[in-house]
Amino acid sequence: MSITEIYLLAMMMIFAVPYLVWRLLNSDNVAPLVVVQIVGGVLLGPAVLGAAYPEYHAFVFSPQVTLALNGIAWWAVMVFVWIAGVELDLRQAWRHRGESLVVAGMALVTPLLLGVGVALVLLGWQSDWIGPRARTWQFVTGVGMGCAVTALPILVLFLEKLGILRTALGQRLLRYASFDDLAIWGVLALILLDWERIGRQGLFLCGFGIAAWLVRRAMVRLREGDRWYASLTWLLACAFLSDWAGLHYMVGAFLAGVVLDAGWFDRTRMDALREQVLFAFMPVFFLSTGLKTTWTVGAETVFVAAGLLMLASVAGKLLGVGLAGRMLGWPRGDARVIGWLLQTKGLIELIFANILLDKQIISNQMFTAMLLMAIGSTMLALPMVRNSHLVPARAPAAMPGGPLRE
Repeated sequence: MSITEIYLLAMMMIFAVPYLVWRLLNSDNVAPLVVVQIVGGVLLGPAVLGAAYPEYHAFVFSPQVTLALNGIAWWAVMVFVWIAGVELDLRQAWRHRGESLVVAGMALVTPLLLGVGVALVLLGWQSDWIGPRARTWQFVTGVGMGCAVTALPILVLFLEKLGILRTALGQRLLRYASFDDLAIWGVLALILLDWERIGRQGLFLCGFGIAAWLVRRAMVRLREGDRWYASLTWLLACAFLSDWAGLHYMVGAFLAGVVLDAGWFDRTRMDALREQVLFAFMPVFFLSTGLKTTWTVGAETVFVAAGLLMLASVAGKLLGVGLAGRMLGWPRGDARVIGWLLQTKGLIELIFANILLDKQIISNQMFTAMLLMAIGSTMLALPMVRNSHLVPARAPAAMPGGPLRE
């Protein structure tokens, strides 16, 4: 078979296998298609399919095919992160900054501290978890922040499935997640600071501030149709320069979106772009993520690590939001629902962990543990809140991937 034929075979597996599993299991109430696709990426990776059928796995996912798939994955995740940045409504969050900062801060700091504790325990247990280029503080901070992540795009999907996206509760959740999203990317940029490239990074950040001001002034003068091409060019420039500076191209992609106003773009077109990227391209990113999963230190050890991380994540979110609820005098039950829904990690956790792995802050084993933690905590969110009095008894129907409209 030619490389083209093998590539098409791999693509067919990427799209068909998770969808068939999702349909056969009818798992939408627990695991929407996007979650099944993440799990499918792990199952098609070396830890499962590669271990069971090594020759077949090596044949389908050869280096040439993997390189071609990675190209699609890089572009897909850059556009997806850029969209997340564009839709991050900081103005709305700032209007309610008092309450939002208290809740977002507690929901972030508590799981972060517990995650740091787990990272220190794992380091004392074995040295296989830390990446070869990481300092200890970078590793423990990265793992801790991984426990604190909330995936805003997946949260929107879940809120829509529950029928509360446009309610007061749904808007509160989006505000809290927006603040956390911004903090997570800020901490990630700090973790990735490379003292050997500090000059480049300082130049990038200063240049970015000036360029962002110029781009914002130029955007308002362009027609809406031209803004799309200009903004994608801006995205690529930021991603390239961010990677050149020693940060990561996804940090640049997120920053490129944050400085743009969502109101500059037609909402229907932006919704359609996000849904099509999630539907047509992100499954390739999930597969490329799965190809990085491994547990050469032993499957049991990786699962124990994932369990500890999940305990830190879940307990930290619930405890932090519960304390914030008491401070703010919330009605009974609000903190529990908010705490569980802020567990959704999904895509942002995958992106966050991929960056740490690419920069060799964490090892492949730690990456696998964080991935398993993200899958587990995300799958818990919907079942744990469905019976709450704050959630309608019957949520409106949604398309398979769940349209992510706000």
